[in-house]
Amino acid sequence: MEDAAALNNSGIALTEANRPFEAIPLFREALILEPENPLLWLNLGIAQQKTGEYPDAIDSFRRSLLINDKLTEAWHSIGLIYYEMNEFEMAEECYKSALSNNLSDPRIWNNLGVVYFNSNNFDEARSCFEKSVSLCPQYCDALVNLRDTCRELGDWRAAAEFERVLSGLDLPVKPDDA
Repeated sequence: MEDAAALNNSGIALTEANRPFEAIPLFREALILEPENPLLWLNLGIAQQKTGEYPDAIDSFRRSLLINDKLTEAWHSIGLIYYEMNEFEMAEECYKSALSNNLSDPRIWNNLGVVYFNSNNFDEARSCFEKSVSLCPQYCDALVNLRDTCRELGDWRAAAEFERVLSGLDLPVKPDDA
């Protein structure tokens, strides 16, 4: 019988290899051994999210948060699901909860900005995108979003500057790459 850590590692590898349906049983088996391990619940939620099992994923993320409410990634993941379901107010709440635990994650600032952008709150969106770019200056998604927000606000000079920065980047940069 494998231990929970080995099952977790195998599940993570399968999830990362885009095989979440195979990973889910491994995480469940690991949770039988360690039901109070918040990272196992988080990883199960990530695999469920990849399969589109959103209610189950939210439940798993919430279980992880009951054990450790400081798991930024769980709050962020729930926010992504709510955004995908067009529940922008719920997504906003989750992103703010994630930021209350980690103000230095540019992905969360970017995603909160996207919620504001889609709610036509362009000033708040700009502020979030600027914070994201300040944390990761070559984060392509945030730069594109900031450029587009500046266009919506009629700040053509800033939009042109962000377009210039984008044109100078070789590869799309994500915060994990920076």
